[in-house]
Amino acid sequence: MATAMGRKAAPARNIVAFRSYQSRAETLVKTYLLADPFIPYTSVFAGIFACKMVYDLCQLISSFYFRTYTTLTKIQRIEWNNRGMSTVHAIFISAVSTYFAFWSNLFSDHNPDGLLITRSSPLSTFTLGVSAGYFLSDLGMICWFYPSLGGLEYVVHHSLSAIAVAYSMYTGEGQLYTFMVLISEVTTPEINMRWFLDTAGLKRSSAYLINGVVIFFAWLVARILLFIYMFYHVYLHYDQVIHMHIFGILLVFGVPSALGVMNLMWFGKIIKGLKKNLAKRL
Repeated sequence: MATAMGRKAAPARNIVAFRSYQSRAETLVKTYLLADPFIPYTSVFAGIFACKMVYDLCQLISSFYFRTYTTLTKIQRIEWNNRGMSTVHAIFISAVSTYFAFWSNLFSDHNPDGLLITRSSPLSTFTLGVSAGYFLSDLGMICWFYPSLGGLEYVVHHSLSAIAVAYSMYTGEGQLYTFMVLISEVTTPEINMRWFLDTAGLKRSSAYLINGVVIFFAWLVARILLFIYMFYHVYLHYDQVIHMHIFGILLVFGVPSALGVMNLMWFGKIIKGLKKNLAKRL
């Protein structure tokens, strides 16, 4: 009888203990990890840690499920894992950025909470910190293995992105425009898929051609038209933009302009590549 009662009491004690640990974990997260003063630091650390975790998982999964992976050279495997890491970040940041830029009430013109240009929230700041952690991680890898993972244009792109994202995260200024620019990361999975298909020897496949068409339209919308809309939005809210710190104003105009020029240059290469592939199949 006593033994039976002891067995019934054991699950109850386990539930109480679990809830106690859960409560302590929630308190730790709210008090330290997501407390306003710590967010800029914990979020960047979380981004770097997530990059390392995704990189290792990509390496582990690819070695078991992708036959092509085992035939690659060491530097190709590093680039394979790196592109897997950037794909996960791109999906995450483009989705969250789209939410904040167009669906969230945080940056709505109808929101009376101060100037649009200076609005932020713990979640928006944490998101930018995670993205800053990614850009720092990827920039570190690009520089370490330079130029195997990308040339000077990638160093410039990631440096400008890291500076702009980190500034917006730390000061809370211009987060809306930072999210608008980060939506352009939606083109990264398609670019990476093109590399994966090429590396797997599928350059002549229909999937490779379809991927090229998708890249063309995604690039046109996310890196050309969206940038035009962003500058138009800055023009409409110029009276608020001038209230930013001078360095923030330079970033709002300078970084998107530099990235926009690079996007146009890359878009030209995309068009040439697509024309070349279409010509071969006609």
